[in-house]
Amino acid sequence: MKPALLVVDIQKEFFKYGTQTARSLDDAVEYLNDAIALFRGKNLPIVCIQHMNVKAKLIPGEDGFDIPEGLDIQASDIFIKKTYGNAFNKTALQSTLLELGVDTVIVTGYCAEFCVLSTYRGAKDLDLTPIILRGCLASDSLENIKFVESISDIISYGALMKVLE
Repeated sequence: MKPALLVVDIQKEFFKYGTQTARSLDDAVEYLNDAIALFRGKNLPIVCIQHMNVKAKLIPGEDGFDIPEGLDIQASDIFIKKTYGNAFNKTALQSTLLELGVDTVIVTGYCAEFCVLSTYRGAKDLDLTPIILRGCLASDSLENIKFVESISDIISYGALMKVLE
């Protein structure tokens, strides 16, 4: 197994979508930073996926497009820009992962029931093994996070640490 950590759409803009969404994102980032450190320590790929929408001015150079300061994404990580929910759709994500020999993606991010789930399903369609990292999803609805976890393969941080030993 050669995994990569996918960090989907954790961008400043989405913290503005209401108190519940911001709280959900903050909680996910707290857990996600531990996973990022784990992957970095094992020299495994970390892929930061950012959503773009020209009409909404969610584009490079605009503050909302940026990664929040509390998320430990670094310039040395891999960056993918997307315009569809599925991060594999019309991006270099699949070819990048193939070049790295990745066969498993640990999927995290925002919004659980939209872009995260679309990317999870997209990975399955490409014969990758997608796994949701528990505690690292965000949404404006806790029920939607639970739903996505209930229909997906998930792993806890503790189990992920053990698997990556």
